[in-house]
Amino acid sequence: MDPRNQVTLITGCSSGIGMYLAHQFAKHGHPLILVAPVEQELQQLRTELTAIYGIPVEIIAKDLENSGAAREIYDDLHQRGTHVDILVNNAGHGYHGAWWQQSIDKDLSMVRLNIDAVLRLSKLFVPKMVARGRGILFNTASVAGFEPGPTMAVYHATKAFVLSWSEALSVELENTGVQVTALCPGATDTDFFPKAGMEEARIFQEGNLMAPQDVAEAGYKGMVNGDLIIIPGVINKAMVQGRRILTEKAQANLNAKMYEELPAADHKRNRGDIENKDVQRKR
Repeated sequence: MDPRNQVTLITGCSSGIGMYLAHQFAKHGHPLILVAPVEQELQQLRTELTAIYGIPVEIIAKDLENSGAAREIYDDLHQRGTHVDILVNNAGHGYHGAWWQQSIDKDLSMVRLNIDAVLRLSKLFVPKMVARGRGILFNTASVAGFEPGPTMAVYHATKAFVLSWSEALSVELENTGVQVTALCPGATDTDFFPKAGMEEARIFQEGNLMAPQDVAEAGYKGMVNGDLIIIPGVINKAMVQGRRILTEKAQANLNAKMYEELPAADHKRNRGDIENKDVQRKR
C-alpha cells in the first residue's frame, strides 16, 4: 500500500524514539497524527516535519495516563472521518529504585501508560483495521520484556506484557490483513534515563547505548519487512539470545548490576552525547 495512504498515529512522540519514529514515517510519506501531553512540543514537531517532508500532520495533546484519553482521541478522529491505518503505541516511562521503597503511585503510573493506554487505544482502533482488512499495530516493547529487572521490576513487567500480548495478537490476527510488530530496543540515549533517575547507572554510563534515530530506523524497516519482533543492534540481539540460556536468577543479578549507580568519578556520558553525535555523523 502506498505510504501516502497509510495514516499513522504515533504516541509519545515529542522526544526520543517516538520523535524519530515520526521522522521515519514522515520521510516515507505517511500522513501523521501525533499524540503527546504538551501541545507546544507537538506544534514544534509538526512545524519541523511539514517543513522537511511536506506531509500532513495533525496533533492531539492528550495525557494517556488519563483513562478517558484514548476514547477522546478516537471520538475526535471518528467525528472528522479520519481512520488510522497504523497505530504506533510508543508512549511509556519507567522508574528506578527498590520496588518496596517506591510509592504505589509510581507503579500505577507505569501500568497506566505502558499497559492500560496501549490496550485502550488498540481496542478502539484495531477492530476497525480488521473490518477494513488491513492495518498495522506497532508496539514499542523493550529487551527488558525478555527478563526480570531488579530495581526496575514494574517497568520490566510492563514491557513483558507488551511483548507477550503482541506475540499472541500476531496469531489471533493471522489472515485478517492486520500486522503486529513489536519494537524491542535496548538501552537508548533518550530522556528515559534522566526521567527515571538513571543517568548515574552503569547501564547508561558504560552500557551499549544506541542512538534513538538508529532504533527508529530499524523499527520502521522491520515493520515494512513484516517482522513481528525487532531487536535493533547486534549486541542487543546477542544479549537476548545469550540471556535466554541463563537462569532467571542469573538474568536478574546481571540486570541488577547494570542498574547500580556509579560514583561521579566514573561518569563518562551525558544525556544526548550519543544521539547528537549520530546526528552530526549523518549530516
